[in-house]
Amino acid sequence: MSTPPPPYGGHPPPQPGGYPGPQYGYPVGYPPQRATNSLAIVSLVCAFLFAPLGILFGHMSLSQIKKTGEEGRGLAIAGLVISYLLVVMTVVVVVVGFVFLVMLARTLEDFDNGTGLRDPGITAAPAPDIPLPPFDPPETLGSNCQYPATTEAPSRPVKPPQMGRTPTSPASIPAGIVTDRGDIGLTLDNEKAPCTVRNFTSLAQQGFFDQTRCHRLSVRTDLRVLQCGDPTATGDGGPGYRFPNEYPSNQYRLTDPAMTTPVVYPRGTLAMANSGPGTNGSQFFLVYGDSVLPPTYTVFGTIDARGLAALEKIAAGGVAGGAQDGKPVTAVTIESVKVG
Repeated sequence: MSTPPPPYGGHPPPQPGGYPGPQYGYPVGYPPQRATNSLAIVSLVCAFLFAPLGILFGHMSLSQIKKTGEEGRGLAIAGLVISYLLVVMTVVVVVVGFVFLVMLARTLEDFDNGTGLRDPGITAAPAPDIPLPPFDPPETLGSNCQYPATTEAPSRPVKPPQMGRTPTSPASIPAGIVTDRGDIGLTLDNEKAPCTVRNFTSLAQQGFFDQTRCHRLSVRTDLRVLQCGDPTATGDGGPGYRFPNEYPSNQYRLTDPAMTTPVVYPRGTLAMANSGPGTNGSQFFLVYGDSVLPPTYTVFGTIDARGLAALEKIAAGGVAGGAQDGKPVTAVTIESVKVG
């Protein structure tokens, strides 16, 4: 007798392991998970450490992912975006910084040149009969003489004076200018302007003034001076360095309105020419008649009677072209400057 078939068509024979086979629609297991591309991770990390590498690895990662089908496309794109943003920001910062430095350099150069004035000379202005202020020695007088270099090269080879402390004694130092128009005796005021006297002495000892022409004469009633000390005789020359003002400028606060109020530089005064605060170099002027000037020109000595007589003869020749201020008709050449 035959065995009746099981109800509903029976059951399939068991498979090894006791589970139905794949032919009945049931999977054997889960598909393997795709790996994350390592370069995508590297790109994201490098974006914060060194953006250009983040860009490089990001593009390499996207190329590999396209070929292999790996995971990590989002990481690679994030690394690229962050890297590009950081590169752009860096470029902007560098450009802005460069522009700022250029503007700062131009500003410092303008200051170095006396706010754009090319002739480091002197300018008179009408004023009441106000004398130079009494001398009250500042606490820092001569304690730290500085002669920093300028952007312009020296008019002839010369070394700056020694920087640092300089003594204020002896109080006065004899000196003399030998010219083809007569000798000009000087007494340098070391007690009031030690840094300026050190500079003048240094230049004289190095022969900086030798065989140079005095390039400017003023015969105005309020400005009677002869200006010298420029080897180029143009008004633009100098030693290639600068130094701060001393007396009478150091008798005022920088913000004191009196700094702009002219005073009388008396006949017989030896003073430094400049084109603004702190722009003293080698040019100086000899006052042969009371002159009215702001107290921003360092007084560092006096002129003897013989020197004043020589200056008056030069002034009597007048200024070229009949002007009141300019090149002297009587050419004056400094043959040498002696100190001590």
